[in-house]
Amino acid sequence: MAMLDRKLVRDLRRLWAQGLALALVIAAGVAVIIIAVGASRSLEETRAAFYERYRFASIFATATRAPLHLNAEIARVPGVAASEPRIVQPVLLDIVGMREPATGIAVSIPDRGGQRVNQLYLRQGRLPEPGRRGEVAVVETFASAHGFAPGDRFSAIMNGRKRELTIVGIVLSPEYIYAIGPGDLVPDNRRFGVLFMSREALAGVFDMDGAFNNVVATTLLHADTRRVIEAVDALLEPYGGTGAHARKDQMSHAFLDSELTQLDAMARIIPPIFLFVSAFLVNMILSRMIALEREQIGLLKAVGYYDLSIGWHYAKLAIAISLVGLLIGAAAGTWAGRGLTRLYSDFFSFPFLIFRSSFDLYLLAGGIAIAAALAGAARSILSILSLPAAVAMRPPAPTRYRSLLGERRGLTLFSQMTVMALRHLLRWPVRSALTTLGTSLSVALLITALFTYDAIDAMIDTIYFKAERQDATLTFASERAPDAVDSAAALPGVLRAEPYRATPVILRNGHLERRLSITGLPERGDLARILDLDLNPLAPPPSGLMLNDRVARLLNVRTGDHVTVEFLERGHVTRELTVTGVVQNYVGLTAYMALDALDRALPEGPRVSGVRIRIDANELDAAYRQIKETPAIASITLLGLSRQHFRDTIAENITIMTTVYVLLGVIITFGVVYNSARIQLSERARELASLRVLGFTRMEVSSVLLIELAIIVVAAQPLGWLLGYGFAFAVAKGFESDLFRFPLVVSDATFARASLVVLFSGLVSALAVRRRVDHFDLVAVLKTRD
Repeated sequence: MAMLDRKLVRDLRRLWAQGLALALVIAAGVAVIIIAVGASRSLEETRAAFYERYRFASIFATATRAPLHLNAEIARVPGVAASEPRIVQPVLLDIVGMREPATGIAVSIPDRGGQRVNQLYLRQGRLPEPGRRGEVAVVETFASAHGFAPGDRFSAIMNGRKRELTIVGIVLSPEYIYAIGPGDLVPDNRRFGVLFMSREALAGVFDMDGAFNNVVATTLLHADTRRVIEAVDALLEPYGGTGAHARKDQMSHAFLDSELTQLDAMARIIPPIFLFVSAFLVNMILSRMIALEREQIGLLKAVGYYDLSIGWHYAKLAIAISLVGLLIGAAAGTWAGRGLTRLYSDFFSFPFLIFRSSFDLYLLAGGIAIAAALAGAARSILSILSLPAAVAMRPPAPTRYRSLLGERRGLTLFSQMTVMALRHLLRWPVRSALTTLGTSLSVALLITALFTYDAIDAMIDTIYFKAERQDATLTFASERAPDAVDSAAALPGVLRAEPYRATPVILRNGHLERRLSITGLPERGDLARILDLDLNPLAPPPSGLMLNDRVARLLNVRTGDHVTVEFLERGHVTRELTVTGVVQNYVGLTAYMALDALDRALPEGPRVSGVRIRIDANELDAAYRQIKETPAIASITLLGLSRQHFRDTIAENITIMTTVYVLLGVIITFGVVYNSARIQLSERARELASLRVLGFTRMEVSSVLLIELAIIVVAAQPLGWLLGYGFAFAVAKGFESDLFRFPLVVSDATFARASLVVLFSGLVSALAVRRRVDHFDLVAVLKTRD
């Protein structure tokens, strides 16, 4: 082993504690890269493989009732590879042992020839056969939630009649990887299921012989999707077509895209924090090490070692620590990535989902980690290259300290130990500032994690207590006359019933357009309320429409502007409407009108799509029984159960994420504070030992270091709060999509919790260094050169 390599090994042994603290910071950055990028690759590649093998559709379209022979014309549209007409209908499910009704979607599959689009992955049993009307295949998530197996039975209300269904197969579908029921914010597999039946059986139930109301199609590789959609819309328009849409607007696919966006935001925001801190710590450690080894560096140059050889020696020290961090981070990241993948398997229904830990991922993470360490070491290494041997062998000039304001006149209010700490901080302002910044980043990281609790609480309060205040939402199979509200009000236990009308539209402002649903609400409604940007309730305007802030930004409109509204279910009738307000809504793309105004805009006159109801809690069982027997009701959303399931699901995920972030914040705090304290100790060992010889107690001597560290940690808090708020803003914006928006809400308690964790971590780190002061070998320390 070369002499410099032997010195490297000795240095690593001597600096093992500081090196380990630095390696842990690097490991945290590496682990986050591996988790985020690896999980993203796993989701993306698994999804792509599932889509390709099971021919997931590129185009989706619905109609009221179109003849089967129209599918041949759709298949001949330029760019279409294959098309498949289907019957898709909402149904109510009555499950034995389940108090409340569940909601489902019944989807037809071809009787012969197999599926050409959206093929099913058969997990157990077989697919339903034509001629056997009661046979269904159900998605695996629904079957698992109820413990169903092939041969089990349940009931469904289909087209006004209760039917006994027999499960013959358990399947997965690329169309329902993320199966979410109407009105829910997260999947509830107990209360929502997807059923697949033979076309012959489903056509008989819903009187759709020789017809279809839904069509899916795959496209050729380089097909112009927009032109295909226009051609399909033109063919379906005479049959009540509501406008085709591309894969990006399909619900399951959109949720997967949203998750990938969140992983991308995680990979972009968090690793740079750790890499910056690691670069700073490398610079701090090497700067002090080189300052202590000036004489050795001079001797090495004097006996003939090249500048590059000496510089490479110190670079190898940084690389060696980085490699330790890489090994720890790779192991931790792989373990956590596999755990995250298992968590994803609870939400996303894939035939398989394996964490992708390819070699290039570790190479990428390692390269970034080593590059960050070398960037931090660059300044110190360059100082070696420019240092002449003769200058290096001379002791450095003594450090010059300045008197504090008023100190010469004896006006200072601080003790001598505090003055020593303040002088040292002011003597190295850049290092003190960077140490404070590094500590503040741990505060910021904790705020970034903890603010999600505040955001979720704000979402729940806004959605379920301020905007949607009903106990249940009943959706009719088709639009009804207004007197249907009276029938809903007559259900057992119903205390209040309010109608609503929802219709799909395309809003346009110039070349900008968005597909969404306009909801008409009664002017004096209390169960469903529109909220302004400050979350105050608003009455729906007598004319015009209100847009949520996301839609307004996407269409680049403000209050008073005009938009073109194309009503997709009404023969594509268009209206010019005025935007009368911009409102707040955290879920989806929404627009609101007064129910009377919406009725006037549509040719059919007054209609209702469903009813929101408030139910006496003592009459729930009777209400549920009656709802299950009501033919007109296609689906039900139970707000209380939806809220509780959302809270439980999100709480579990946030707890896991917050635990990880707290650990990362503690690692940063320990790395920064411990290394700062060790370097201060090495710089001031002689003066601290001298104080001990002069009779100062161990507590008094160590207080010089502790006061300095306390000032840094305390000064880091307000900066950390500011940075944390900025990071929370970046995360909220990074996670924003057409599906969800996180409100930017950071409570005082979140700031306090983040600061308490960092203060405690800083205290533990400082006490670890204080222990070294207590065990000084005074003779050995006083013999060393300063």
